[in-house]
Parts: sequence; C-alpha cells; structure tokens
Amino acid sequence: MLKQLSNIELIDLALNGNQGAYVDLLNRHQRYAFTLALRFTKSREDAEEIAQDSFLKAFRSLASFQRTSKFTTWLYSIVYTTAMSKLRKGKLETDSLDDEEHPIVVGDFASEESSSLIENKIRSEYLKQAIEKLLPDDGVIITLFYLHEQSLEEIAAVVGLPANTVKVKLHRARQRLKVQLELLLKHEVNELL
Repeated sequence: MLKQLSNIELIDLALNGNQGAYVDLLNRHQRYAFTLALRFTKSREDAEEIAQDSFLKAFRSLASFQRTSKFTTWLYSIVYTTAMSKLRKGKLETDSLDDEEHPIVVGDFASEESSSLIENKIRSEYLKQAIEKLLPDDGVIITLFYLHEQSLEEIAAVVGLPANTVKVKLHRARQRLKVQLELLLKHEVNELL
C-alpha cells in the first residue's frame, strides 16, 4: 500500500508518526543518495556514512520541507552539503544519536588511523623504490608531477623541454613506473610465500 503513494503522501504519513512511511521513503532514495555520496568520497564506507547522516538530517528536518521543490531535490541537496562538509573537514561529520551526557562508545578509532598511516607509509616506500629504478629523466618528471604537484608547463621550464614533450614523457614514465611497481610487488609476494 505504501509503495504506491507519492513522496508527499509518505512525508505526510511520516510526520503523523508512521515510521513505515519514512522507511519506504528512505528505501526509494537510498541507492541514489549513496551513489551521489560515492562520487565525492570514492570510499564505500564514507559514502554509506554520508548517506546515513543525510537521511538522519532529512528526518529531523522533514517538517521544514517547504514542498516548493521536489523532495528528491531537497534530499540530494542535503547529501551534497553533507558530502562537501566531509571533504572540507577531511573527516566525516556525523550526527550523534545519543545525548551529550550519555555518549555511545563505538570503538577505538586511533587504531584505524594508525593502520591507515602504516599503509600509506608502505605504499610510499614501494613508490619510492619503483621511482628509483626508473631512468633519471622519468624519475624527475614523475616526482615533479606527483610529489611536488608541478604543472606540465612548470616541469617543461625545469627540464627545458616543450610542455607537449613533457606530457608524452610523463605518459611513458607512468607506464614504466607501473611495470616497476608490478615487478617490485610480485617480488614481495614471492618472498612472503
């Protein structure tokens, strides 16, 4: 019965205390909200958090929905705002489900941060080793472009070549870097086995 109702009808029912109506509204839009969030974060976990936070914010603000625009437009603007806040702060901004006097302890986030830092250091070390195996010109172009975030024009000025030539060299250097990383990682896997 609820599935045949419009978004506005479901909103009215939800505002009158029908939780099933809000659940149906959520089910209708959760996939797109998640997909939209994923476009910003590229991380499934972060996208899920953003979508959940967005639905919680939407639920809390449902009474203030003006109905001058589509519900989907209003909801997706909440998803967009939540995602942009995450990007600006570099972490997820979540709404607390508990009151401040009785916090809910979820887990030890420090260990997750430490694990992430260790993984980044390992990746950096492998990348450094692979760059060292490249020809010096390739290593310089890769380093300037990725590690020092120089533009093609800036790299061209440094190496004394036209920007188009640097672009071609960068492309070829990436291919050689990929080969070096594959060889290096294959060697590491063989050592572990």
